[in-house]
Amino acid sequence: MPHRTSRRTLLTATAAATAAAATGVLAAPSAASADSGDASTDRRLRRIIAGMSLEEKVGQLFVMRVYGHSATEPDQADIDANLKEIGVRTAAELISTYHVGGIIYFTWAHNTRDPHQIADLSNGLQRAALAGRSRLPLLVSTDQEHGIVCRVGEPATLLPGAMALGAGGSRSDTRRAAWIAGAELAALGINQNYAPDGDVNVNPANPVIGVRSFGSDPASVAALVAEQVKGYQGAGIASTAKHFPGHGDTSTDSHTGLPVINHTRAQWEELDAPPFRAAIRARIDSIMTAHIVVPALDPSEDPATLSRPILTGILREELGYDGVVVTDSLGMEGVRTKYGDDRVPVLALLAGVDQLLNPPNLSVAWNAVLEAVRGGEISEARVDESILRILRLKSRLGLFRDPFVSRRGVERTVGSRAHRAAADRIAERTTTLLADPGTLLPLSRRSHRNLLVVGADPASPSGTTGPPTSTLANAFGELGFTARALSTGTAPNQAKIAEAVAAAEGRDAVVVATYNVTATSSQRTLVTALVATGVPVVTVAVRNPYDVAHLTGTGVAASLAAYSWTDVELRAAARVIAGHAEPEGTLPVPVQRADDPTQVLYPVGHGLSY
Repeated sequence: MPHRTSRRTLLTATAAATAAAATGVLAAPSAASADSGDASTDRRLRRIIAGMSLEEKVGQLFVMRVYGHSATEPDQADIDANLKEIGVRTAAELISTYHVGGIIYFTWAHNTRDPHQIADLSNGLQRAALAGRSRLPLLVSTDQEHGIVCRVGEPATLLPGAMALGAGGSRSDTRRAAWIAGAELAALGINQNYAPDGDVNVNPANPVIGVRSFGSDPASVAALVAEQVKGYQGAGIASTAKHFPGHGDTSTDSHTGLPVINHTRAQWEELDAPPFRAAIRARIDSIMTAHIVVPALDPSEDPATLSRPILTGILREELGYDGVVVTDSLGMEGVRTKYGDDRVPVLALLAGVDQLLNPPNLSVAWNAVLEAVRGGEISEARVDESILRILRLKSRLGLFRDPFVSRRGVERTVGSRAHRAAADRIAERTTTLLADPGTLLPLSRRSHRNLLVVGADPASPSGTTGPPTSTLANAFGELGFTARALSTGTAPNQAKIAEAVAAAEGRDAVVVATYNVTATSSQRTLVTALVATGVPVVTVAVRNPYDVAHLTGTGVAASLAAYSWTDVELRAAARVIAGHAEPEGTLPVPVQRADDPTQVLYPVGHGLSY
């Protein structure tokens, strides 16, 4: 068993200097690029565009959700949902009616049951698309960021999310994680991933980004964003940096409101722009817009998704990006606050967008764009520009040659033993030991064999993992400990706290999974009550690493950050606690004191070792 020999605290300056030294590799090209393509390919694609009807052209601009596990034979409940929301019965009918250029997969839409089903759905969608007059393959997309945003679950390989990778600080691990994820998505017929997240999370209260970001240091985030672009695109799928011009300093969730970021232009250049510049240098295939207002970039206070000064003036002209620009979901409240659903897609295209993602009412959006072109508000030449970018991307991905995937490819690639082993090793290098004042860790089976695991059990991001307390208890069991799991939730009441206290009697240690603890959170009350039993308490933050600030002073024996509650990160945390792995992660964000947020409790780069 490892013996504690040292504790290291890496200074912010060291982390920043290391990231800055890495910038020399950011210009290296990836497997796919966002350049204009060769002249012969463009001539071929322009001929295709010239032969398309206006309805087909408008359809190519849309990426739409659809319910069902099958393109042609979904369950009756999914047929009913499609009829209610889209006016069609099946995905195949959606494609033939609206000529959409892309489909997005969601777990809640029943698109992602298991690997073979996903591959069959992808093939069915492509068959439906190729049956159209113009025979154009589809871009099939999803949000597979890993960590807390994950649409495809086990038995596919699940990997650490962005902030965990930021804690690991390894560019090779970060690229490897993206390559594994990309290779498995490609085998499933998913050819466009809405990742990585390029937001720099400088606001601990950010309700929508948080651990989806690599961290708070722009140079470090930029370096890791570039690595993920190379990983995804090296595996043969399109990567998407999001959310331009930067969603990291918001206290409002753009799903439910319209955030305003009051950075000056100079602050935007320093804090928000570097990851997107790095993605462009890495030849990113697509960039996703943010439904945020940045008055310093556009005084009209239009959301960035609808802002020509931001998307054309800055992204296209200043940053020189000529790849595909895709909106964030048009069903989000942030983009619907100022304009109606009929105006939003029109204004987005006028701003410089190419792909219109998931409008709440496809008929309204599709017809609004069609009428805007027929009426001259949007020129057909402007539409053709976007379609050319979209078709260039489809061509680079090889979809015109062969858009189909095979059963053998799924079995050989998805959830392979090598991929899962790599995920475990990468996760071990991200777990961060924040505090261990009494040098309790690593736990010894001789002195602390009998464990209780309590705490929050948030729902699995993919619907296929957890619950976290059971995952941790099982992991300890596999390591030779005796462990009981007791779920107490994110807001334990007095009865549940009393049950946990009673269960702690006779235990050698208690492990508590915490989830976004606040000063008034009953999770803090739970931890305090458990500490009062005299049994050593170890806390594991399974989402934001800021929990430790609200637990300081409670008498906790040790605190760690896992950055997500997916099994791969929880198993790694258990191995670290048990001494089967070193705690190699360091904080990619600062943790401020709970009683004085102007003071830093743990700086960027802080992390203890055995």
